[in-house]
Amino acid sequence: MEHIRVQVSGEPPAADRFEHLLQDQLKRWLHKQIAVDMDMKSVGQLQEIRVGAADREQLVKAVAQAVAQYVTEFHEHDVIRSLIADEYGYDEPEELAEIEAYCWHNSDPLQEADQSADLERRKQQIAEEVAEYLDANHLLNVEGLVRFRLLRYTEHLRGIVEYAIDEYTADKQYEEFISLLKYFVYIQEAKIPAAHLIHKGAHEFDLLNEKMEPIETKQLDQFVVEMIDKEINYEDMIVSTLITVSPQHVYIHTRNPDMQVIRTIQQIFEDRAAVCTSCPQCRPLLGDYKRQDHSYR
Repeated sequence: MEHIRVQVSGEPPAADRFEHLLQDQLKRWLHKQIAVDMDMKSVGQLQEIRVGAADREQLVKAVAQAVAQYVTEFHEHDVIRSLIADEYGYDEPEELAEIEAYCWHNSDPLQEADQSADLERRKQQIAEEVAEYLDANHLLNVEGLVRFRLLRYTEHLRGIVEYAIDEYTADKQYEEFISLLKYFVYIQEAKIPAAHLIHKGAHEFDLLNEKMEPIETKQLDQFVVEMIDKEINYEDMIVSTLITVSPQHVYIHTRNPDMQVIRTIQQIFEDRAAVCTSCPQCRPLLGDYKRQDHSYR
């Protein structure tokens, strides 16, 4: 009977969890009639589990799968944090925690299945690398494995970190941009009593004054333009135009109050902005609304 020795952290939660995972995988990969020999002992600050079975190929698969599950549960967050701090220099605890949250959080519920599938891919990467290692070795130190040998797996996590940092940076830049625009709106005097932004659908908007007449702006304020990215999109143009005409109040007439551009305008103009989905002014322009009239602030 061939044996494999696996060393894991000596902390009870970790060691107990690995033993449980290994027992589950042994039941899955080894038939009842195949004898299994397993014992655990302390080796310094580690716990060493010695497991053996006549069918080494199936034994290796069981150990590899148990190690893969154990690594994702007990080591993955540490690897992620190390990559963020060591390779990107974000070592302040609060900032590190924020970026790490981006690695695991996806705001789109439709992509939750993709996240689950990605976790399974990571486990498979670990299991394959562990199986390759055990083809020629009988002793496996899991902490050393994570630190020095799981190259494909670590590269996978590096990709997750890169994407998370891109998202984190973009959101921070957006927050700074919104704060700057809010300040600009705050310090400038109102030029007109009110502006009505009519959302006609998709990216089509009309801008009207308090008399429901079209507002024409010959040129956007240069200061606002300089603050906006060179690749100006429709959202930037709407926001810039509103800031340029500087209304005391902004009334946004829309059937889609949750659109990003509308939320952005509300953030910038704060209590000066109101959203309505059905009112006497917008019904002739947008048609009847199916639900009861609503007004949002």
